[in-house]
Amino acid sequence: MRDNKAAAFGGGAIIGMLGGLIGLGGAEFRLPLLIGAFQFAALEAVIVNKATSLVVVASALPFRAAAVPLGGVAAHWPIVINLLAGSLLGAWLGAGWAMRLKSTTLYRVIALLLVGIAALLLFGHDQHGGGPALATGNLQIVAGVAAGFIIGVVASLLGVAGGELLIPTLVLLFGVDIKLAGSLSLAVSLPTMIVGFTRYSRDRSFAILGESRAFVLVMALGSIVGTFLGGRLLGIVPSTILLPLLAAILIASAIKVWRHE
Repeated sequence: MRDNKAAAFGGGAIIGMLGGLIGLGGAEFRLPLLIGAFQFAALEAVIVNKATSLVVVASALPFRAAAVPLGGVAAHWPIVINLLAGSLLGAWLGAGWAMRLKSTTLYRVIALLLVGIAALLLFGHDQHGGGPALATGNLQIVAGVAAGFIIGVVASLLGVAGGELLIPTLVLLFGVDIKLAGSLSLAVSLPTMIVGFTRYSRDRSFAILGESRAFVLVMALGSIVGTFLGGRLLGIVPSTILLPLLAAILIASAIKVWRHE
């Protein structure tokens, strides 16, 4: 399957479309595909997922610039810095923990995190945002650093951008509009992912990127195309149907990953 360029592109496009429909890069759905269909080992799948996610996230900000101007994102730099203060450390530590975990344990951790993200899809993704922030002042700063740290750890363990955790945090903790939250989450995700990626480069499993560079590039291209198409389909597919479907896919994937040997 890894040598099948059509499968790599098609898989990336389908996953990217699923993510694009809810404003994510699709990494949460790509990881089970890498482990299941393409037979990457757990840590290798996380590293390939993170490399693909980096490409998708880097292209997503320009895609969103028409709806959310970059100047508006830059104006909220204190929020970005607040979350980065925790997420950069979390990403570094999370990658280190992933490299030390046994494969079986890492599969279990990935499965549990996928279930947690499914729960967020069902119960935490219907916020429109723009309401009052849950905290202000020093309490908000401390909560932002703590939330950023947890998000950084999860993002490194799964090889994802962390948008599914960042967007609810931005909406609820900082009272940010949902569209702006999507772009701010990308601004936090990119440096967070680079830190985790740098940490993974110290492990011998990082060699999988060289061995599978054609696969990674083709899947990344498919993911970008899929994310773009998913964003265009956003107004067609109702969230009342989409979110439960995506959550079901994640739970089914989590069960499969949990049983993986």
